Amino acid sequence: MFMKTSPIRFALTLVALTLMGQAVAAAESKVIDLWPEGIPDLKAGIPAERVENGRAYSVNKPTLTVFPAPAPRAGSTAVIICPGGGYDHLSLENEGTAVARWLNTLGVTAFVLRYRLIEYGHPAPLRDVLRAVRLVRSRAEEFGVNATRIGVLGASAGGHLAACAGTLFDAPEGRTGVELDKVSARPDFIVLLYAVISMKEPYVHTGSRHALLGANPAPELLDHLSPELQVTKDSSPAFIVHTEEDRTVSDSNSVQFYEALHKAHVPVEMHLYEKGPHGFGMRKDLGQTSEWPKRCEEWMRGHGWLPEFDG
Repeated sequence: MFMKTSPIRFALTLVALTLMGQAVAAAESKVIDLWPEGIPDLKAGIPAERVENGRAYSVNKPTLTVFPAPAPRAGSTAVIICPGGGYDHLSLENEGTAVARWLNTLGVTAFVLRYRLIEYGHPAPLRDVLRAVRLVRSRAEEFGVNATRIGVLGASAGGHLAACAGTLFDAPEGRTGVELDKVSARPDFIVLLYAVISMKEPYVHTGSRHALLGANPAPELLDHLSPELQVTKDSSPAFIVHTEEDRTVSDSNSVQFYEALHKAHVPVEMHLYEKGPHGFGMRKDLGQTSEWPKRCEEWMRGHGWLPEFDG
């Protein structure tokens, strides 16, 4: 039965829909300052941050952008996303926003991390990711997530940062002497996409190493920041994705990390696909490789890290 809508009712409906849309957009774009008490080791003279073609450069103010899980699917898991970019830039769209949208469909609240880059080098990125885990965990109730279900997902160099979070969560350089340091920075799980892992030859991605550690890093620092050498029984469980066609970051990085976790009896699952270039992110045209999100969902669900709902 057709019912005529009055102009006033129609106008009110449009206003309501507009306000709803603005509320959703505001929620999705909420940005949290990672260091409100002051950024540690803040440097002067760094160029202003800029975003070009979905990539952020010269990050000087680390933040978390919140993508809340759609109701009623909130209340369980949070994932902090570390976009890649060789520690030179951040691929915010391909390996940030797109991944956050997918996680939202699983009932997961996502946080895209803007971490410091080549202008700072180590330990700034590690401090930023560990601070992000502590912040989300300390404010879990506010975000509608479970403090025992906080993961970190990283791609490429962001995968190196996520792997460091999963192995160096107690590293002394990850603390700055504030009260929040008392909160655990250990991710409950990590997800790695075509990750940089080793800082050592022969599998190192030299661009990432140079951006993070400079031209002549000390051998002990190379060991310290090679996650495959830092694995213990307490390291975070991991889901790993890589391809044999990757010509930028050797799949041997992921294989080494898998073997180290397996040897330490840490839960780990790896999918090494034949096809797919480096940086494929959420691409849909790569056959089996494009099914990695489904495999990751199954892995997360099998460990109890996803909400109980029919998605």
